[in-house]
Amino acid sequence: MSTITRATLDDLLRTEGKAELIGGRIVHFMPSGDLPGTSAFEIAVSLRSYAKKKKCGKAHADGVGYTVPEMSSGRESFSPDASYYDGPLPKHRMRFIKGPPTFAAEVRSENDYGAAAEEEMADKRSDYFEAGTQVVWDVNPKARTVTVYRASEPTNPTIYRMRDVAEAEPAVPGWRIKVRDIFEV
Repeated sequence: MSTITRATLDDLLRTEGKAELIGGRIVHFMPSGDLPGTSAFEIAVSLRSYAKKKKCGKAHADGVGYTVPEMSSGRESFSPDASYYDGPLPKHRMRFIKGPPTFAAEVRSENDYGAAAEEEMADKRSDYFEAGTQVVWDVNPKARTVTVYRASEPTNPTIYRMRDVAEAEPAVPGWRIKVRDIFEV
């Protein structure tokens, strides 16, 4: 009889590429294409500008890991495409951040469409909210929309289109970005 060993956060730290720890398994993510990657970067750059101007919080680009106590889904980490965090940073800054991001942006890649992908994204949003994230964006490069989900009203999202200015209230107070600026890069 073989025994399956549960992966740990230390195992995740030694993992190459983008991955998350869910149910004791390291789940790898495919690299994204040009438009999803550039869109995530534009969000992170705008958040960074906001954080520096306000002198509060920290913006992160793709690849930063956040650890949380094991959740009901088995999840123990997140790695959003762009994020904002206003909690304490780790003493050892080479390690993951302990706690959920305040705001997370998940940018859809080429394979993030269809019924199964929708279910996965809804489950991940639920995990974010259970962990304490206040706002999660579903950024859709094909439709060129930003759908904003709030922990206070997780089933009542706000959809922003190309002519709109998106926000992440109350997670990032006063921060705004033109949807056009996310996609027309």
